[in-house]
Amino acid sequence: MRIQSQQNFWAGVMFVALGLFFAGFAVEYQMGTAAKMGPGYFPFWLGVILAILGAIIGISSLSPKAEKTVVPKFHLKIMAIVLGNVVLFGILLRPLGLYVSAFLLVLLSSMASHEFKWKVAIINGICLTIAIHLIFIMGLGLIFPLWPSFLGLN
Repeated sequence: MRIQSQQNFWAGVMFVALGLFFAGFAVEYQMGTAAKMGPGYFPFWLGVILAILGAIIGISSLSPKAEKTVVPKFHLKIMAIVLGNVVLFGILLRPLGLYVSAFLLVLLSSMASHEFKWKVAIINGICLTIAIHLIFIMGLGLIFPLWPSFLGLN
């Protein structure tokens, strides 16, 4: 048997691994019953369902009727740029505030794209900063330093 769709095969393997990982940890919690669920009930069954769906996806990738696909080359540099920017966001959050840090996160992470354009990155940064304000500050009422500390506006 040959793998026809490499993308589906490896996605299925990933889903099975994640499902079994979470189901395995969920058994350490009290399960309960369907009528009176314990804290481990939902994550256990969610993990089991994810593993089953992953197995179905993985097995279907072996079918001769499956669309032939390959897994593209993994770009370690792009991953390092994005993860580095997330760490930078965490470092800059307190001194620069949420708005400037979030805008910089979006702008600098956009540079990892092969189709990077300054105008699009700036518009995305502004829109996502507004969304962060609406969701986390107004909607959830979370408390973050909003502006750079040297401005004294917090």
